[in-house]
Amino acid sequence: MKQLGGGEQISEKGRGRKRALWGRGRGVALLWAGPCGSGAPAQKGALRWRSLEATAARRWWCFSEMKYIKPLISEQERYLQANNREFNSLFGYPNNSIKTSKYNALNFLPMNLFEQFQRLANAYFLILLFLQLIPQISSLAWYTTVIPLMVVLSITAVKDGIDDMKRHKNDNQVNNRSVLVLMNGRIVTDKWMNIQVGDIIKLENNQLVTADILLLSSSEPYSLTYIETAELDGETNLKVKQAISVTSDMEDNLKLLSAFDGEVRCESPNNRLDRFTGTLTYKGKNYILNHDRLIFRGCVIRNTDWCYGLVVFTGPDTKVMQNGGKSAFKRTHIDHLMNVLVLWC
Repeated sequence: MKQLGGGEQISEKGRGRKRALWGRGRGVALLWAGPCGSGAPAQKGALRWRSLEATAARRWWCFSEMKYIKPLISEQERYLQANNREFNSLFGYPNNSIKTSKYNALNFLPMNLFEQFQRLANAYFLILLFLQLIPQISSLAWYTTVIPLMVVLSITAVKDGIDDMKRHKNDNQVNNRSVLVLMNGRIVTDKWMNIQVGDIIKLENNQLVTADILLLSSSEPYSLTYIETAELDGETNLKVKQAISVTSDMEDNLKLLSAFDGEVRCESPNNRLDRFTGTLTYKGKNYILNHDRLIFRGCVIRNTDWCYGLVVFTGPDTKVMQNGGKSAFKRTHIDHLMNVLVLWC
């Protein structure tokens, strides 16, 4: 018997028949039915399976050998298979592109004005402008207020626009960096943003790590890999990661790496840099994964000629991006003080 996430059990004989695959962080739950085998689920989990199947038939749609159930619960764990993009794409995992900019050509003007009018001084002069449009209550022309207000708003908008253009430029540079990826039995060069969950990539000495990867093998004895994590935690001393023995034996043999079809079940994306839990299933055996097996995006490979890794988290799901958060409108202490003065004085 094999224990699945969520408490379901299924016999090894019937494993290809039904498997619950809980999707990514938007709450996507997937139920995949592979080629029918001769086995059947254990009775303990049978009722649960029938309940899920009834939900699928009642609420959503089915394809020939794959059932897709729209959001049932949020992601409890991540499931992926090495060298199988078609299978991993069913979960809707994001690609490896990142976005740190706040604006685009369509939303820049409304969003920037909304942020600027959160300063009560700007809102005060806007209200004053509307009042000056009424000649019965104003002795001054409207342009005496609109001109200085437009100057202030324009200067701030130009500054914010320049800053955001720099973010766009930096995002493009990062997303278009090159990385070596194993595709169809050979190593090819691709862009960072095209890397997907389940891909196997090759990293070389002094190279930035493309995504959060599970270390498979390296050039060093015992498959050790030395990394620098200064961009993550500010520490400049080198840390050591080690691949598990079942994958370290593959070394740089492209034939073995291409045939690797291990399945990883691990925790959902989070910002914890000091913890990782998961399980690798390969050739019918389970291997425990921990923090020492994972290399995070943003680390730098040091003193290691090459290493291979299985992509587990990409883009916004990586640890470094989970810790970064979204770009927010920042206000200084002076801004808060000015709001108080405008409101009460």
